[in-house]
Amino acid sequence: MPLTLASLVHHSALKLTVRAGEDRLDVPVRWAHVSELADPVPYMEGGELLLITALKLDAEDREAMRRYVKRLAGAGVVGLGFAVGVNYEQTPAALVDACAEEGLPLLEVPRRTPFLAISKAVSAAIAADQYRAVTAGFAAQRELTKQALGAGPEGLLGALAAQVDGWAALYDASGAVVAAAPEWAGRRAARLTADVERLRERPAPASSVVGGPEHEDRVELHSLGTGRRPRAALAVGTAAPLGTAERYAVHSAIALLTLTTERSRSLHAAEQRIGAAVLRMLLAGEPDHARAVAGDLYGGLLDAPFRVIVAEAVSGPAARTHGDAQGHARTPGGAGRTGAGTGGDPLGALTETVESAAARSGEAVLVVPEGERLVVLAADGGAAVAACTRYAAALEAARAAPEQAAGDEEELVVGLSAPAGPIAAATAYKQAEQALSVARRRGRVLVEHEQLAAGSVLPLLADDAVKAFADGLLRALREHDATGRGDLVASLRAWLSRHGQWDAAAADLGVHRHTLRYRMRRVEEILGRSLDDPDVRMELWLALKATSTE
Repeated sequence: MPLTLASLVHHSALKLTVRAGEDRLDVPVRWAHVSELADPVPYMEGGELLLITALKLDAEDREAMRRYVKRLAGAGVVGLGFAVGVNYEQTPAALVDACAEEGLPLLEVPRRTPFLAISKAVSAAIAADQYRAVTAGFAAQRELTKQALGAGPEGLLGALAAQVDGWAALYDASGAVVAAAPEWAGRRAARLTADVERLRERPAPASSVVGGPEHEDRVELHSLGTGRRPRAALAVGTAAPLGTAERYAVHSAIALLTLTTERSRSLHAAEQRIGAAVLRMLLAGEPDHARAVAGDLYGGLLDAPFRVIVAEAVSGPAARTHGDAQGHARTPGGAGRTGAGTGGDPLGALTETVESAAARSGEAVLVVPEGERLVVLAADGGAAVAACTRYAAALEAARAAPEQAAGDEEELVVGLSAPAGPIAAATAYKQAEQALSVARRRGRVLVEHEQLAAGSVLPLLADDAVKAFADGLLRALREHDATGRGDLVASLRAWLSRHGQWDAAAADLGVHRHTLRYRMRRVEEILGRSLDDPDVRMELWLALKATSTE
């Protein structure tokens, strides 16, 4: 317990007598200070017991005492000790009344009690309180360490909550609550997700305090991790500000959880290396070897249908329409990102999203960074795939917002394969790459392979490269028609739509079939290609469809 004025009053050797402010004796005392200055306020820090003999004061002047005491109270002085038998034989009534009016405790110090004795008593009490706090802090550290080693983060949080007489919660890299103690604290901790997100935007280590009239408690948030961006966060909720012993306990918990986090990062890096080897074996058509290497780490994932996710970071909208000339398959497992971080790192953000969702649902997920790409194997219908699609949908909506300005920052492009098993992993990887290529050309965040395999091929003709090909193929016919020498383009469209049936196509155009035959010969002459070739007819039909979508 901190030293209070009541403790000094009850100190048998000091013989202090309370003359005013009896109801304020429970205020903590930070120090005892002697000053005979008429205005000692500039030298006060707050929390002091001021000791005086009124050597330079007219302690019987009521107005002077009222001003003097008012300034002391305003400066945070918690009590006034007045020595009798030096300049005044008894405590002046003017001083007593002034202290009573301001509610400032006034202690009468007998002549036989030197101020030095009071200073020593205060110093000894503060030292004893600090020693108790340090001792309690070491005991708390031992208990927290024991719980961290034996019961993990959950046990540590329980011990910390007991030490601070409050609650504690641990958040993962995505800001989701991993564990909380006591159990009821989980709901309280979940309401602080936005505050945790703001904390994670600051370089580690960082901390903040959440509290105020709208909160039922005072919550301290601390980031965990030694990297540029924190990997986790700790919340500690209490009814009042933390004392010295409680502060020791919180700092010990931060250190222990940071060690746990960094150890997890090292294990995570090792898992990624194993995952890269497993992926290479799957793509090489060696599922049995992949199972042997994966063991229990990814074995469950390979026993059920999974999906392959291939993600890429592109720089701004222009990169999304760059085409696929440089988008060929790359060998997975190369050195690259660690997957940590979010802001300015779309692949890192996707990694955190997928891994956090998988961890919360208890499912296995294989994440392999490969340079500027990210490859993920996740259970079909599982939480990781669902989190990926939700995250992509949120990015799509944000990108489409009118206030969203197009810039050169990196953006995410994702391709998702159809469900597959270990034997068809290479096929699934190619499907994901194809979907990624289409997503890049269309300016989409995510495209699923099923969207390409179902429906019509015609939407694919909207690609700029296809339109350029179509314009080039039909340009000579359009230029001919523009001179008024015939309607070759319309005639070609009618003839192809009727599968080369002269009478039906001529009827559609309202011309004689000999006229239509003449026009088709002119098409062959202008293009230098034979309409008897099925490939030529196919290219011309697709060119007509591509230009009709404009």
